[in-house]
Amino acid sequence: MMSMTGKRRRESVKRTIVLVAATAGVLAGTAAQAQQIVVQGNRRVDADTIRSYVTGTASGSAEEARRNLLASGMFQDVKVAQSGGRTVVTVRENNIINRVVFEGNKKVEKATLEGQIEAKSRGAFSPAVVNADLQRIKEVYRRAGRGTAKVTYRTVDLPNGTVDVIYQIDEGDKTGIVSINFVGNNNYSERTLKGLMTSSEMNLLSFIKTSDVYDPDRIANDLDLVRRYYLRNGYADFQIVNADARYVEGEEKSGWVITVTVNEGEQYRVGAVAIDSRLPGVDTGRLQDELRAQVGDVYNAEDVEKTLSGVTTDVNRQGFPFAQVRPTGQRDRATHQVSLGFVVEDGPRVYVERINVRGNTRTRDYVIRRELDFGEGDAYNRVLTDRAERRLNGLGFFKKVRFSNEPGSSPDRVIVNIDVEDQPTGSFSVAGGYSTQDGIIGEVSVSESNFLGRGQYVRVAGTGGQYARGVDFSFTEPYFLGYRLAAGFDAFYKYSDLTRYSRYETTVYGGQLRLGLPITEEFGVTLRYSLYNTELKVPNTLRRPYNDCSVPIPGLTNQYPAGTVINGQNVTGFARYPDCAYNGEASIALKGSQGNTLTSLAGVTLAYSTLDVIGAPRNGFYAELKPDVAGLGGDSKFFRVTGDARYYKELWEDVVGFVRIQGGHISSLDGNPLRLTDQFFLGPSLVRGFAPNGIGPRDIGTTDARSNAVGGSTYVGGTVEVQFPIWGIPKDLGLKGAVFADAGTLFGYNGRRNFDVNGDRLINGFGPSGCNFNTFTIGVEPECLNVRDKTVIRSSIGASILWNSPLGPIRFDYAYALSKDEGEKVFVNGAYAGRIGKDQIQAFRFSGGSRF
Repeated sequence: MMSMTGKRRRESVKRTIVLVAATAGVLAGTAAQAQQIVVQGNRRVDADTIRSYVTGTASGSAEEARRNLLASGMFQDVKVAQSGGRTVVTVRENNIINRVVFEGNKKVEKATLEGQIEAKSRGAFSPAVVNADLQRIKEVYRRAGRGTAKVTYRTVDLPNGTVDVIYQIDEGDKTGIVSINFVGNNNYSERTLKGLMTSSEMNLLSFIKTSDVYDPDRIANDLDLVRRYYLRNGYADFQIVNADARYVEGEEKSGWVITVTVNEGEQYRVGAVAIDSRLPGVDTGRLQDELRAQVGDVYNAEDVEKTLSGVTTDVNRQGFPFAQVRPTGQRDRATHQVSLGFVVEDGPRVYVERINVRGNTRTRDYVIRRELDFGEGDAYNRVLTDRAERRLNGLGFFKKVRFSNEPGSSPDRVIVNIDVEDQPTGSFSVAGGYSTQDGIIGEVSVSESNFLGRGQYVRVAGTGGQYARGVDFSFTEPYFLGYRLAAGFDAFYKYSDLTRYSRYETTVYGGQLRLGLPITEEFGVTLRYSLYNTELKVPNTLRRPYNDCSVPIPGLTNQYPAGTVINGQNVTGFARYPDCAYNGEASIALKGSQGNTLTSLAGVTLAYSTLDVIGAPRNGFYAELKPDVAGLGGDSKFFRVTGDARYYKELWEDVVGFVRIQGGHISSLDGNPLRLTDQFFLGPSLVRGFAPNGIGPRDIGTTDARSNAVGGSTYVGGTVEVQFPIWGIPKDLGLKGAVFADAGTLFGYNGRRNFDVNGDRLINGFGPSGCNFNTFTIGVEPECLNVRDKTVIRSSIGASILWNSPLGPIRFDYAYALSKDEGEKVFVNGAYAGRIGKDQIQAFRFSGGSRF
């Protein structure tokens, strides 16, 4: 036995010796072969590196060695030959790129082009690589809407075998989307479907817009908007069969032609809705409140999504973290009804092992993770991940967001991957515009919706114009103290010259704290606290003598000579009345309210919205109620409540009607009269066809129609409007027409009525509370306010042109007043002298702005 073991050991040693000897022989042969390889022409590349390409070939052929050396990218030319038993390798090295230069690029930034090319500084120059770069650059320009761009290159030889590579670019004219065509759409016109897309066709505005640039990612998102539109309107079988994008070149116009083929299917209504809980202990009664779809409604896929989300959340709160809610739908093609079911069942015991956030170069991880309703170690639920994906896409911080899963360390573990791509979120804008109220005005603003990658919103803006100027700063933290509470503050300053519609100027400055609490997806509450100062001033200059009856202007105002006595009062130096009122005298209510008013106000905003599109709704309801209390310090003490409700309905394709009701009331808390600056001053914002401050209680103790609005404590108004496309005009131009009817009233002056504007401590010489409304006989300015306060319903009808232009929204209204307060007749010495206290009309109203 021992002899057999020794024999095996000796045989093993022999095999090892033979193996070592063979290896040494191979190495010696390789070394000998390497010594027989002669390298010529190399200047930078080491000779041993070149030899390794020859000795490393599997077949040992010279042709294979030559191909490998060329493929390395280090050489322009390689020759491999046998000479005298030796292998001679002759190389000509590629030049080294000193720098890469772009010339002629104005529409595409250098950094964008550098990110697309393969040729890099300090890399080897290769004609093949540079020629491939030319095609890459052309593709960049094609995607930027300049498909006719031409790109060439040239090199500049430099010492030591280096070159500069210069890409010469002729950007050419813009070639965007020539046309977008839909095939198979029978229920919705091509105009409507194009209107859903953010991409648009080239037209007269192409020189200032970018939406007509072909972007495959944007087209994909647009098609999803079209798909969701059909699913939202009952077409449960809708499919996008094909989407083809072709670049065409023509003599007159070149660009992209997008053809989308759809299969609409039939429109369905909800035939039945039921929740089927297969988990004992689940309170299905509570779950009924989460149902968004009702029997008889047009089928809406978004209602199904919201129901899934709501039921899942409620079941989880009831103590079933692994419960899954599965939607079911039974289509009855004969009756065009779909029966919806939501099955609640126990799901697999799967936990989230890890959440990976990838691709965020700017946005911080916690900004992404806080949008999740689950964390690492929690039960995995697909409905919650889908909701988180929708939330992240809705932030506007990312170009794209994609959730994916991969197996964890055990079968009951899953890893959730969140891949995002940051996009720019800041903006600098310069805006200019004109309105009949503020005149020509301009604004410069800087905003950032993802400040420092923290998800915070910051905005600084300054305005200046003919009749208004100001500055404001806003900051919002959407997750205050780690909760989904939007906390923020505003600081503002604004000066307004209102002398065209009334005889005063205001300067308001202060700040506001706010805290928003989302109760549901539709309903939210915002708590507010504001502290602001309002300064009211009545101008009194030679050009604007609006207070010279109280403060005479030397050289302008006629004054009584020394010793003049009227009604037993010495009026020496007083202005002659009513002579001083004919140059535009302000109401005594305005004069008596001059100075500063500090307001400390706490309020709540209750908002409910089911609008389908914010900014341009077609369907839905919006309501807002704002109760406010002033009196926590400051000068003003009042309770105020305002409300606004709007209902939108698409009457026919692209024809949208809406009804609006608004109202408000303010009352004093301490029994004293309300300050003038606290009351409501209204005009076209309530009833179009009337001037700013054009309706409501008025001072009829003055003959100046524009000076006598004194505000009211109660208002109510209603609007009916129908907006429609203008026939023959492309929809993406943003032009619409509208017809409207407005009605409303403002009444209830609750302010002071006695004002000692001349400082003699008497009211028209009759004592501290005396009044005399015979303003044309007392000879001095009246100091007792005579108010015309009627609950007259003002109404108007009119038409509008609305332009949602690339430079900003523009609206032009023409309104005709049907009913108004005609005022009070005035007689002087028995003769009719006109009307006072009547409403002020303004038929035309224009507002608009630009952003560039």
